[in-house]
Parts: sequence; C-alpha cells; structure tokens
Amino acid sequence: MIYLKEGNLTIRSMKESDIEDFPLAFEQQGWYKPQELYKDYYMQQSKKEIEVIVAENDDRVAGYAVLKPGAHYGPFQTTNTPEIADLNVLIKFQKNGIGHKIMDTSEKLAKEKSESVSLAVGLHSGYGSAQRIYIKRGYIPDGSGVWYKGKPLAQYADCNNSDELTLYLLKKL
Repeated sequence: MIYLKEGNLTIRSMKESDIEDFPLAFEQQGWYKPQELYKDYYMQQSKKEIEVIVAENDDRVAGYAVLKPGAHYGPFQTTNTPEIADLNVLIKFQKNGIGHKIMDTSEKLAKEKSESVSLAVGLHSGYGSAQRIYIKRGYIPDGSGVWYKGKPLAQYADCNNSDELTLYLLKKL
C-alpha cells in the first residue's frame, strides 16, 4: 500500500524485495542488520500482526519504522496503545524530513485504533537525534522512569548504558 507520494519520496508498506534491500543498504553504511529481521517483519506484516512503514527515495530504500498494535514490553504492554518501534533512516537520507514522514504515517495509522501512541528510545548518545525528534513531535515520558532489560530500573541501581537502557514516551493523537 502506498501512503504518500511526494516528488522522489514514497512512503509505503513493506514489500518482499525489502528483505534483501535493507540489509545491503545498512551494510554499505557499516551497520549490521540481519536479513532474518526483515524476513520476520515481512511475515508478521503479511499476517497483519504489524505494519512496516517504508520510505523509498528514487526507488531506493531510505528508512522504515514498525507499527505494532500494542506494546510487548514496558509500561504499555497491558494496554491497547499502539507502539512505534525500530525507526531507522539511512545516514545518507537523514536531515531531509524522511523520518518525520515515516512518523506522520505511523501516527496516522495508530490514530485509527487509539487516541495515543507509544515508543521507547534508547538513552545513550547514539539515540540523540531520535530523542530530539520525539520530543519535538510531542512525545513525553510516561513517568515510569528508565527501563533496563525490559524492566523498570530501580532508583540508584547499576546498569549498562546500552541499547537496553530505555525511556518510554507517549503522545496523544
């Protein structure tokens, strides 16, 4: 399904060729993203368990996000609040508004099912751009504090500043 066509940019659902295209594109910028990840996403999308929103620029994959009907982890797992996960824009396509277009589409789809949408963001500097984008878009911390390895991190507890150290955010749609 095509959600948006604007000049050279297309926002669409994942298609089967993305299973090969994304790992190759990420490898070219030095990131490892296994093909199995995209096979799994495609399979889940075909079963209507998730929606994978893909940005394409000049017929080349540029980025994506996964929209889940509900959170599997974190403070929203017992609610029906949709969750945006795994937002990625290839470095060569960043700072062109592509991440915002993916988020716009994800939020529009989430609004069809809920008044809110959630997401988790990592806390180390590698997530700095994502942290800023989410705050600018109106996402606010849910108040449950920092989570580590899928559980709320106790006050003064030790942790590793890895991808598993996250903050959950919520946006009213």
